[in-house]
Amino acid sequence: MRNSLGAMLAIGLAGLQFIAVLAVVFSSYVTSERALLDHARDLLSDIGTNTIEHSRGFLGPARGAAELSARLAQDRVIASDVPELLERLLFQQLQLAPQFSGLYHGTEDGSFVYVMRSESPGPFRTKIIRNEGETRTVELIWRDKDFNVIERRMDPDDPYDPRTRPWYTLARERLTTVWTDPYIFFSSQRPGITLASPVLGGPEAIRGIVGVDIEISEISDFLARLRIGASGRALIIHSNGDVIAHPNKDLLKTQDADGTLRFVDIRQFEDPIARAAFAHLMDSGTVSVEEETLSQFTYNGETYVSVVMPPINENLSWITAAYAPESDFTEVIKQNRLDNIWIAALVAAITGLAGLGLANYIYKPVRAFAVRSALISQGELDPADPLPKTYDELEKANSTLMQQIAARRATEIEYGRTFELSSRGMAQIDTETGRFLRVNEKFSSITGYDAEALMQMDFGDLAHPDDPLFLLFDTAQPEVPQEINHELRCLRSDGEVIWVAVNAIMIFNHDGKPLHYVLTMEDITQSKQTEDQIAELSRELSNLSRDNTMGQVAAGLAHELNQPLTAITQNADSALYSVDQLGNPDKELRNTLEEIAEQSMRAGEIIKALRAFIRRDEGIRSDFDLAGLVEQTRHLVIAEARAANVSISADLGRLPPVHANRLQIAQVLVNLIRNAIEALASTDQADRHVHLTAHCQDNQILMIVSDNGPGVDPKINLFADFETTKPTGMGLGLSICQSIVQANGGRLWHESREPHGARFYFTVGVAEPETRVA
Repeated sequence: MRNSLGAMLAIGLAGLQFIAVLAVVFSSYVTSERALLDHARDLLSDIGTNTIEHSRGFLGPARGAAELSARLAQDRVIASDVPELLERLLFQQLQLAPQFSGLYHGTEDGSFVYVMRSESPGPFRTKIIRNEGETRTVELIWRDKDFNVIERRMDPDDPYDPRTRPWYTLARERLTTVWTDPYIFFSSQRPGITLASPVLGGPEAIRGIVGVDIEISEISDFLARLRIGASGRALIIHSNGDVIAHPNKDLLKTQDADGTLRFVDIRQFEDPIARAAFAHLMDSGTVSVEEETLSQFTYNGETYVSVVMPPINENLSWITAAYAPESDFTEVIKQNRLDNIWIAALVAAITGLAGLGLANYIYKPVRAFAVRSALISQGELDPADPLPKTYDELEKANSTLMQQIAARRATEIEYGRTFELSSRGMAQIDTETGRFLRVNEKFSSITGYDAEALMQMDFGDLAHPDDPLFLLFDTAQPEVPQEINHELRCLRSDGEVIWVAVNAIMIFNHDGKPLHYVLTMEDITQSKQTEDQIAELSRELSNLSRDNTMGQVAAGLAHELNQPLTAITQNADSALYSVDQLGNPDKELRNTLEEIAEQSMRAGEIIKALRAFIRRDEGIRSDFDLAGLVEQTRHLVIAEARAANVSISADLGRLPPVHANRLQIAQVLVNLIRNAIEALASTDQADRHVHLTAHCQDNQILMIVSDNGPGVDPKINLFADFETTKPTGMGLGLSICQSIVQANGGRLWHESREPHGARFYFTVGVAEPETRVA
């Protein structure tokens, strides 16, 4: 990238001014923002403390009222067995504390006095349950604020028993004042909590329990009145995860399938910001906070600050939490920063305009020097012409530059003539896109395209579509080679397929950056065809030699077998003649002799059509390593596999020695692998693979040779003599392999492979332990 000196001077002057102003603006912003965020955290901490103190003050009277009533009843100042006196005491306590929704006293015999606030027919309602022997009565009394009776009613169907309620059983169990977990009151459907205090009758005995119901909705009202920035909120979370107080009281309750109301867990709470800030507190199953914790979190791209306070006290595991967006505290300073940035930009613009005029004056001689150098490079000016007036520093540079320009022009002329007159096709190719930048006439002659058409193409457009991408221009490769020699197929403009030899090198500039590829191409189609013809002739000669040898072996075998068969036939005929000379010959004997003669003739006919004429010597069986034999076999066929672009892999693991004729098993492996290679070579697929696996199965090794080729026609009997899937095959290979495997105590069979391909199996016996030692 080239930079203009004039632009650099103007930009430098304006940029320095801009950076100086921004440095002041940002330093002020950072310090102010930090101070405001510290203030926000202090504010959240104070709000948490205030909420805790307010909750303590709100719940404090309940403990005093419950314990006072319990002690009065315990010391018999108030006769707890006289419901009328107990009712008046509870009524007075209820009037003194507006946060109480009800007070009650239950005894061990099931008696119960309950004073609560009511809607109608009076502002207060009393329930008195009396148990006198076998008689149980339930009386409801409504009173006004002066304790006057408005209505009385008996409720014989009320089944309520205070002794079964959680507040009663918990206080009786602990023998001390207890708080229940918050719950939704059934009558008012508002959140509340119950405090219960026992009336002791002895060290380990109780006479009853005094309880106070407290609605805690007022705590949510208090939280709603708090101002935490513009949109911050505070809430109270129980240790079990329930949200029991929140500025929006409608979010606190939810209804179960059976209609029961309960608090909403923080993990399902409908305040998404609170859920994002505090849901993680339930990761361990309960909310546990040991000390005040300040933190930050992000929701919908905005950063928030939050605080979590420890429980209110040891009896109430209520966690106070609060959050607020940072922008509530930093928005003003951010706006101030933006204004200052605009001011800095305006100052920089004015400074830049002034610097532009100064830079233009300084740059004028340099610009004239640059224009003259460009004209000389294009050949429009003679380097010997006098240099215009300029700075002293540029005169020496001009002299050196002129010499370099003259030398480069001479080199370009020499290279251009070499490029155009080369006897090979030559091209320059872009390193990023692979497009042709320049081609010579020979290159156009080889490809059949003119230079103009090639300028619109890349090298991949010439390559044969069935061949893999030419590696030099494969941008998916992590490291592109700098030089390559390659033979590949190309398509001429008329569709003709040609073979070409390509040599390409990457040209770099003095900075080490790639400029382009220089590619030379030579048409080797004729030499490729000649090589293919020679290889084909060699294969045919090899097959002919094998056929002759097999024919000789078969003829010799037929000759040797025909002599004993002829003797058998003649002896059978002589025996028949002798039998016929006997009077009344044995019919069964005659039939036997005729059958011997007939079968001897049939054996002679079979020998004439002998198909399995490859002589095999069973040889001596021995113990050997099958894995090692497989590896040696792979080396034997590797040249054929590479010629067919087939890969061969093996997954054998640790195998015990096998007991068989090593040479014969090698012959089976070679035959099966070569069949797979020939099957794959006949396909157009790019992925060609032969895989060998083996594993123990009872006392044998199961060897599997599989390929991903076209598979085997199910109509062909592979192991029958003269059955073949190859146009030039004899149909004896698999038949002979089956005989070899069977002769070695194994079995050979074939199965199709899904979705395509073939899989051949054969077994070889594992060497006996005694044999292994020997």
